[in-house]
Amino acid sequence: MKLKVLFLVATVFMLSISSFAQRGVRIGYIDTEYILENVPEYQQATSQLETKVQKWKSEIEQQLGGISQKRKDLSNEKALLTKELISEREEDIAFEEKEILDYQQKRFGPNGDLMIQKKQLIQPIQDQIFAAVQDIAEKQKYDFVFDKSADVVMLYSAKRYDFSEQVIRSLTRTAKRTQATSRSEKRAAEDEDVVIEVNEELEAKEKAADDRRDVILNEREERKLAAQKRRDSIIESRNKIREDKLNNRNQDNVDLEEDADDTIEESTVGETPITTEVNSKTPEEVAEERRQEKLDDRARRKLELEERKQRILDERQRARDERENPKPDTNADTPDTDEGDN
Repeated sequence: MKLKVLFLVATVFMLSISSFAQRGVRIGYIDTEYILENVPEYQQATSQLETKVQKWKSEIEQQLGGISQKRKDLSNEKALLTKELISEREEDIAFEEKEILDYQQKRFGPNGDLMIQKKQLIQPIQDQIFAAVQDIAEKQKYDFVFDKSADVVMLYSAKRYDFSEQVIRSLTRTAKRTQATSRSEKRAAEDEDVVIEVNEELEAKEKAADDRRDVILNEREERKLAAQKRRDSIIESRNKIREDKLNNRNQDNVDLEEDADDTIEESTVGETPITTEVNSKTPEEVAEERRQEKLDDRARRKLELEERKQRILDERQRARDERENPKPDTNADTPDTDEGDN
């Protein structure tokens, strides 16, 4: 059933697109359950019907309880009764149980009193809702109106197309006109019975404003993305420049060390004999020899520094010992022999 309804709605919608292409299709919907919840007459009648339903349920439960008690009594008295009496009582119990089930079906069955009274209760209000929807749809120029609580499945519905509140106001105004007794009350109810017609020009302006707002939001988002990309590229370039500077600094340090090593090698040329032999070694062997020579020079310099440091420490220790233990003055202890002789 739902598939048929959906197919019918889709067919009507597709056929009407060409005829309403000039001004656009206006689609609205109502929520019948919400409307019924806000109609006082329907709520009052529903409350009365619910009271009847509870009374019917209580009667059925009471009768079923009596049947259950009779079955227990029969089960306890079977030893004292004859087969004929047991059969008669079982028939009586089955007959009473059937009557109770018939009564339950009469009240709550598909064609029972509950369904009939519900239809009688809701039918007048449904007629009023249908009349109000027809009136509002004609005045506000809706092309299609759906019921949200019906079999048609609405996967999404924008709140601005819901005019259930207008239907409720229309029903309220109709009830006021019906219940009005004086002329002033009737005039007040007629003054309230006003449905705002659709201003297509204003609606078109609002739609254009919404479209412009969407365009502005999209442009703003694109600018944000572009600014973020520029920021990322600037950060990346700064990091690259920083890495290049760091690499150049490390390379300069390496070059300085190599220059210092070369200077030391030049200073020690006089100490080592200069060979004029033709070098027939491979570049790898030459590079290894140079590396080994540099290591040896560094070790030699380190050893010289250690020796120099040790000499300085020894000299400092010797000077400290001399200050703490000075030598005696031999010239002060010897007598002046020239003066004694004289």
